[in-house]
Amino acid sequence: MTPPLVAVTMGDPAGIGPEIIAKTFADPDFHARDRALVVGDAGMLDRAAQLLGLSLKINEIPAPEDAAFEPGTADVLQVGELPPDLPFGGLDARAGDAAFRYLERATNLANAGRVAAIATAPLNKEAMHLAGHGYPGHTEILADLTGTDDYAMMLVTDELKVIHVSTHVSLKEAIERAQPERELAVIRLAHESLKKLGVESPRVAVAGLNPHAGENGLFGKEDLEKIRPAVKAALEGGIDASGPWAPDTVMMRARQGYFDVVVVQYHDQGHIPIKLMGFDTGVNVTVGLPFFRTSVDHGTAFDIAGTGKADHASLKAALDLARTLAGAEEGS
Repeated sequence: MTPPLVAVTMGDPAGIGPEIIAKTFADPDFHARDRALVVGDAGMLDRAAQLLGLSLKINEIPAPEDAAFEPGTADVLQVGELPPDLPFGGLDARAGDAAFRYLERATNLANAGRVAAIATAPLNKEAMHLAGHGYPGHTEILADLTGTDDYAMMLVTDELKVIHVSTHVSLKEAIERAQPERELAVIRLAHESLKKLGVESPRVAVAGLNPHAGENGLFGKEDLEKIRPAVKAALEGGIDASGPWAPDTVMMRARQGYFDVVVVQYHDQGHIPIKLMGFDTGVNVTVGLPFFRTSVDHGTAFDIAGTGKADHASLKAALDLARTLAGAEEGS
């Protein structure tokens, strides 16, 4: 079976995206036969390769079907063109617009079935906003471009997996979004995604919103009135779901193997434990889309852009997971 084709978007070219992509494609563990191409700017990738002293050949292509997948080569689907002296590590509307255009092109290709999955390097929200694209982040862009209503962010490490009810919103809005319909939708997405990752009977734990999951209403009624009904409905639908569990202990129980994934209620409830345990190798997965998207679990790191210090481990992990998920989807 031919491996699935994965599009790797460059992200903000003023950040570390071009460097971690160049390191990944030049890495001895990367195999051209795994079929990955870059959606971005060939000049920016070549600049990164030269900066890093890598003998990586940049092959600019007009369409995915023209990719050669030769060893020591990065096939780049060119989108727009940036000046070769684009500054490293600074907010730049040109870079913000480019990051959006790369993702837009890759999404169109995935929607058309010309690539099987997308792995994304980081973009910078402020730079993107300067260019007039007022999205909170990758996830919301992808949902908009695909017309997807039920989607979620899942973070994956070897030790822990979490999936979010809400992400880039205020804590006040996150509490308001904890409604039974959304809770049930995310529990279902967790179940379906884990099955595609090879877990035959996923055990889905749901973290509470309040301290001690509300302590039977003593510390707030959201857990009783909003979360528990969704868990009950999931159980009635054949999903092995449980909770709401006390947020301060459920992560450790999942890490110990009692659960396969934890539904978390807001951004930091999931991001803090994941970044504590797997900052270099954590992967961000957008689930619920017509295709899978994976991403590094870090930002553009403007402070080290252009220094060659960026670690590409998270991008390698994201690319590996994108292949796995796309392969599972094609085989289902």
